[in-house]
Amino acid sequence: MKFTDRYILSLKPKEKMFQVREGDGFGIRVLPSGLRIFIFIYTIAGKRRQMNLGEYPTVTLAKARERLIDVRQVYKDGKDPQEYDFEWHSNPERDRRKAAAAIEADEKNPTVKALAAEYMLRHASVNKRASSAKEDQRLLDKDVLPLWGDRKAQDIRKRDVVKLLENAAERGPALCHNIFKLIRKMYNFAVSRDILENTPCLGIKIDEIATITSRDRVLKEPNDNNGVDEILTFWNELEKASMSDDVKRILKLILVTGQRPGEVAGLHSSEITVETKEQKDDKGNVIREWTETWWTIPVARRKVKEKSKNPPQPHRVFLTELAKELVGDLEGYKFPSPKNGQVDENGVVYCSHIDENAVAYAIRRNLKDYKPRRAIKGDVISMVKVKEDRKMEIEHFTPHDLRRTCSTRLAELGFRDEVNDAILGHAKKGVVGIYNRYKYDREKRAAMEQWERKLLSIVTPSEKKDNVVSITRKAA
Repeated sequence: MKFTDRYILSLKPKEKMFQVREGDGFGIRVLPSGLRIFIFIYTIAGKRRQMNLGEYPTVTLAKARERLIDVRQVYKDGKDPQEYDFEWHSNPERDRRKAAAAIEADEKNPTVKALAAEYMLRHASVNKRASSAKEDQRLLDKDVLPLWGDRKAQDIRKRDVVKLLENAAERGPALCHNIFKLIRKMYNFAVSRDILENTPCLGIKIDEIATITSRDRVLKEPNDNNGVDEILTFWNELEKASMSDDVKRILKLILVTGQRPGEVAGLHSSEITVETKEQKDDKGNVIREWTETWWTIPVARRKVKEKSKNPPQPHRVFLTELAKELVGDLEGYKFPSPKNGQVDENGVVYCSHIDENAVAYAIRRNLKDYKPRRAIKGDVISMVKVKEDRKMEIEHFTPHDLRRTCSTRLAELGFRDEVNDAILGHAKKGVVGIYNRYKYDREKRAAMEQWERKLLSIVTPSEKKDNVVSITRKAA
C-alpha cells in the first residue's frame, strides 16, 4: 500500500500507539493524541531501530519521501542514519556525545586563549604571588591574545613567536623579555600537562632579538665626584610633581626601606606589628625596655622563585621613625587604590592598593626629559600631560632604582653583604640558605637607623642640620 495524503488523514488515533507501513522500512506512527509521525524502520548491528523523519502535516508526504531517499542511502553505505548529521534530524544523545567529543578535542588541541586560561588557573594563580599573576594576565590580554587568541596553540610556530617578540622589542627590551618568559612558561606548562607535544619557544635566542643592559642607576650625592645631589633633588622635586600624596610616599618609602616597589605599594596595616623589647642584667632583672616597629611581608607578596630549594619565608623589615611617618596610621591598605569603593561587573566592591605599574607611570610622566617609546604600529604611547613647571628636573629613574640606591648607600656605610641581603629580602643561596637561619634583626635595625640618619642629613635643609647626627661607621 502506497501512502497518500487522503490515507494518512484517514488514520484515526487509538488508545495505544500503532504503526502502519508502506514497505521497505517506510511507515507512519500514530499516537493516541492524534499526532502522525513519518518513520524509517531498519536493523543495524543486530538491533532494530526507528528514525523519526518528521511530523505530518508540518513535514509533507513529499518532503518525507525526500528525506527517506537520503536516509536509505546512508543505510546502504553501512552507516547508522541516526548517527549521521542530517540538518533536519535532532538526536539529543548524539548531540551530547558530539559536544563531549568537541570538549575533549578542545582539551587536546586548545586555542591559545583556552591554554592561557588553563595556565592562569592551574599554574600562575597557584604558584605565583598575586601581583605576578596579575602581570601575566595583563601581558596576555594586551600583547598575546589579541594576535593569537583564536588560533590553535599547537599551530603557533617559532616564527610566530619571533615576530611577536620583534614587535614587542620596539617598545622596550624588558617588555620583550617578559613576554617571552610568559609564553615559554605557558607552553612548558602545556607540555608538562601533556596538552601539547612541544613548544615553539625551543631554540629562540631572546638576547639576539632584544638585549637588556643591566641597570646600574643609583641616585647620586655630592660625594660621587660630580657635585650633583640627586637624592636631595628627588626628595624636593617630588613635592611639586603631579602625582598623589600616596604615590609620593610610596616612592620615598622605597628609598628609605629598600623594599620592592610592589611590596611597598601593597603594604597593609595587618603586616605591621609593634614589639616590646627588653634588656636584662646578669641576674635577670630588666634594666631597659623599648618598642620596635616591624613590617612583615608575607610569602604570598614576596618575589620568590617558583622552584626554590629553600622554602620561602616571610620577610621582616625594620621601620624607622621616618619610615613610620611615611607609612601613616591608615587601617587596611596604607596606599589604597583610587578605585576603592567602586562596584565591578560582578557586583563586588573594589578594594585593593595602588598598582606598582601606576607608580612607575607616575614617575615617567613627571620627568622633564622622558621620551616615551613607540608602540607596535608606530603610534606614540599617550600619557596624561603634566605642566612643565611641575615636572622633576632629574635624570630618568625607576622605582627599582630607589631600592638599588638604598642598597648601594648601605654598602657605602660599611654594612656587610649578608646584612644588605637580609634587608633587601634576598634569599640565601645554597647550603647557607639551608643551615643559616639567623634573621639578622639586630643588624637590620642598626643599618636602617644608620641609613635614616644619612638620608636625613642629605634632605634636611641646611638651617636645620644642626639637629641631624651624621655617622660614618666601619663594617658591622
